[in-house]
Amino acid sequence: MIPAMLKIHHLGVSQSDRVVWLVEELGIPYELVWYKRGADGLMPPEYAALHPASTAPVVDDGDKRMCESAAILEYICHRHAGGKLTVAPSQPNYYDYVYWMHFNNNVQGLFFAKLAAGPQGEERAQRFIKRREDGYYRHLDQRLAESAYLAGPELTCADIMVAFNLTELSLFGGRKIDDLPNARAYVERIGKRPAYQKAMKLAGPSAAPS
Repeated sequence: MIPAMLKIHHLGVSQSDRVVWLVEELGIPYELVWYKRGADGLMPPEYAALHPASTAPVVDDGDKRMCESAAILEYICHRHAGGKLTVAPSQPNYYDYVYWMHFNNNVQGLFFAKLAAGPQGEERAQRFIKRREDGYYRHLDQRLAESAYLAGPELTCADIMVAFNLTELSLFGGRKIDDLPNARAYVERIGKRPAYQKAMKLAGPSAAPS
């Protein structure tokens, strides 16, 4: 039985573009449904209504509707691509894969805490957030001095998860990577991948509905 085509509900300028990148890397068919942000910069009501969590991305696979990037990426790779771009527990780099798959949410938790505190936030909280954030990014830069990709020599879902923080989070006020030479080189490597280039053309921060 041929699997149903994936339907990616894409919110403009959001983490949902990483799902487009994934399916382009895997070469599997999909339908892209675009939603533009409102004048207030927030997702439109029709996107918020897709899933009770009201988050992007949202992906349909037949009658199954999914959210949460890491879950979606793992699901698609195992369900539709025989585990390609993932790392099995029996492989020696499994720990690296699992760690960097979850790195994204650690960094973004700090990002949202910083937004909540605001520029006039309590000084002690701001110092804590900056110290922890800088530590995460320095750790990532050190890892990229040792390895071309986060889980090893080949691209995996861990890279697809983390790249957003290095390329697009700064558009919302997130930390820039100007002081991280290995991270900058990593972003440049990723930017040369044909699947990434196509995904950004279709669904990246400068893209528009066709």
